Amino acid sequence: IPPVDDMTRPTLYLIDGFALAYRAYFAMIRQPLINTRGQNVSGVYGVTHALLDVLDKHEPDHLGFVLDKGRTFRHDLYPEYKATRAKMPDELREQLDLMRGMVEALGIPVLEREGFEADDLMGTLAREGESSGLDVYLVTGDKDFFQLVTDHTWVLTPPRGGAGETLYDSDGVEAKFGVRPEYVTSVLALAGDSSDNVPGVMGVGPKTAIKLVHEHGGIEEILAAAANISGKTGERLRDQAEMARLSLKLVIIDRHVPVELDLAALEVGGRDPDRLRELALELDSRSLMERLGIADDAGFEWEFEIIRSRDALMVLVERLKKAQSFTLDTETTGSDSTRATLVGISVSTDGTMGHYVPVAHGVGPNVALADVQEVLGPVLADPNVGKAGQNLKYDLNVLERAGLPVRGVVDDTMVASYLVDPGSREHNLDFLALKHLGHRMIPISSLIGEKKSEQITLDLVTVEETARYAAEDAVVAHQLREIFRPRLESLELERLYDEVEIPLVPVLGRMERRGVAIDTGLLSHLSSELAAASRTLEERIFAACGRTFNTSSPKQLQEILFGELELKPGRKTKTGFSTDARELERLANEHEVPRLILENRELVKLRNTYVDALPRLVNPGTGRIHTSFHQAVTATGRLSSSNPNLQNIPVRTEAGRRIRKAFVPGEDGQVLLSADYSQVELRVLAHLCEDERLRDAFSNDEDIHTRTASLVFGVPLEDVDADTRRRAKEVNFGIIYGMGAFGLSSRLGISMEEAAEFIRSYFETFPKIREFIDRTLVEARERSFVATLLRRRRNLPELHDSNRQVREYAERQAVNTVIQGTAADIIKMSMIRIDERLERERHSARMLLQVHDELVFEVPEEDADSLSALVREEMSGAIELSVPLQVDVGVGHDWLEAH
Repeated sequence: IPPVDDMTRPTLYLIDGFALAYRAYFAMIRQPLINTRGQNVSGVYGVTHALLDVLDKHEPDHLGFVLDKGRTFRHDLYPEYKATRAKMPDELREQLDLMRGMVEALGIPVLEREGFEADDLMGTLAREGESSGLDVYLVTGDKDFFQLVTDHTWVLTPPRGGAGETLYDSDGVEAKFGVRPEYVTSVLALAGDSSDNVPGVMGVGPKTAIKLVHEHGGIEEILAAAANISGKTGERLRDQAEMARLSLKLVIIDRHVPVELDLAALEVGGRDPDRLRELALELDSRSLMERLGIADDAGFEWEFEIIRSRDALMVLVERLKKAQSFTLDTETTGSDSTRATLVGISVSTDGTMGHYVPVAHGVGPNVALADVQEVLGPVLADPNVGKAGQNLKYDLNVLERAGLPVRGVVDDTMVASYLVDPGSREHNLDFLALKHLGHRMIPISSLIGEKKSEQITLDLVTVEETARYAAEDAVVAHQLREIFRPRLESLELERLYDEVEIPLVPVLGRMERRGVAIDTGLLSHLSSELAAASRTLEERIFAACGRTFNTSSPKQLQEILFGELELKPGRKTKTGFSTDARELERLANEHEVPRLILENRELVKLRNTYVDALPRLVNPGTGRIHTSFHQAVTATGRLSSSNPNLQNIPVRTEAGRRIRKAFVPGEDGQVLLSADYSQVELRVLAHLCEDERLRDAFSNDEDIHTRTASLVFGVPLEDVDADTRRRAKEVNFGIIYGMGAFGLSSRLGISMEEAAEFIRSYFETFPKIREFIDRTLVEARERSFVATLLRRRRNLPELHDSNRQVREYAERQAVNTVIQGTAADIIKMSMIRIDERLERERHSARMLLQVHDELVFEVPEEDADSLSALVREEMSGAIELSVPLQVDVGVGHDWLEAH
């Protein structure tokens, strides 16, 4: 840290550009940031945030972004210099122009010189900066820069992995590296540097090099003393003295590059807001857009009107009737649509004028809810007047509960955004407005307060304050509709949008409002049982280990498994060897403790996630649980749910099945009906691959796993035993998820060779499945996306990733998405068809839940047979495939019994 009396010196920050780009790219390698064009932009995103961190936190007077350029003198000295370094990943290389543009748009000059590395430019500029009276900060994670640290030059490493930035002075270098800055090059020359392929002295590692420096000094002093150094170390130093000197030349940063320090050019400032906005929009990152303050509201003009009386509302309704459609939005007292109270309604017919109807503000004027129901209600319920909005399902639920049912849904901008860009992490209105309209919306915090603990509800905010905020939502949603519709058409998504996703919105709304009842008494009893079972498992674990410990502590578990039990560790993490589920499953074959730990974890998870949590989610007004279904989350098109997440309740474990038993009918005389597609994904695969054997098995209503076992192993159907069928089942479903020999061997407990032979035989038996997979991957690589039967798209730019693991994961996603995404579309169509039938025929049944390939209904017991026939008919006829869709239907007094 600079001394107090030096704090007045101007500062110069030099950024090691490529090092920062690599760091940012690999930090997000498992979850890369992909823009709407399918381009990986993780590097640009990370670099931009890092530069903004430097600008915001340190407020430098001068700043430069330094890059390598071309071959250097080091390659002439030693042709193998950096020869072992992997070339820059193509996905990162493709970002360099965007990165350079972003840096320049921030007003930061890019510095490079043909024939020199960034290290040399930074070293030279640091020397000149010091002599010019500046304090210099080298922003890099490269240890080579430690040699440049002086009283007025520091190394600043950017944050990484949750750790903050670190500033290294001479003492810091010694503490981190083991020697003072002036001896860093000696250690590097002796120990070598594998990242740059600097040879060093063979057999001399960092610890020995540091010891030699402390005992003798720099390289020449060490080599001079080599004759008196005993053992292998002395022999190596004597034999490889010239290699040590060559290595020294390779690691010394050249501080005399022919470049001048132009302080005027390096002054901070001069951002280009238009260019910044253009580039930031390419990244599709809301956090970056907000941080850059990017908004261009000059072209965003709109007005708003407060509806203050019944008469004014009647005038507005006439306007709505004349419009073919309008956007609407609700303001409420909370985010839970099954509990929140309606505060007001906003509408827009043209995207320039928003109208706000206050209903329940503490400070008026309000239009009485009865008047709203009488005057506005009919047009909301008119299916011939289109309704649109953002996340419209929420508004439908709120309005329905307020006595204002809505019909005629035609657009939902959240759903449209999701279809256009299913890989995006954000589809909320604020982000979409910023991204597509360049408009920064009024934050809700400006009305209800910043601190969550001190926030008020909207009914306590004045009508005047709320009106502009509320009307803006309707106006922005209307403008976004006009943007998304052409994009849906150009991507051939219009039919999927209009015939599946939009009709599904009100269906999901009805399911959420209905909710499902649970038996809280049964769950309370189950909680006690699971707690006791968990204690018993822990006692068995302690007995097997010979002592007690905290089974939830990764550190203590590492000590037990890899220290005391001497089990072979696997993957290493930042906190030691991994003890996650995958590693414990691997170890379970070697010792009982990992298996018991896994069993206990499952019990604890079920108890915390469901058994104890579900009763707390019961709505006091309805006595039911109201899960939220999400259309715009999964990349495959599957629905997801939250509060609670019902998709992950296990059905294979006894505890999981008992949780399902707690889901019950809400009224006497009713039962639950479960309708489940039988092997729908395999049937989709049979249709897509056109394999005759697979098709025939389904068409003849044979057990597909038994038939597969018979064909693959060459045994008669009647001779296929349970274990052989189980093996065939694992392969059948494993193919869909891209399971290889390693995965199959783990699942079946067989050798890799056996698993590989099984897979080979499988593809020989069903050759068209292999052809389908290969064809899908070829098309996916050509287009960088895959599509379902209904043309749902998923961008997969990772198919071209230079990292083999990333590429292979994308290949598995490609095949799985086509199959699983088609299955997801099928059950969505089923839900729409069933809902229409139930309403048209005024059936007494209600659809409650959707979980993967299963639908759950509540129905009077006397109507169960008619519902079974209706559901089976609509689900089996949802789409025409070359194989029949089979639906298994069950009825019971709880979900487990019905399933």
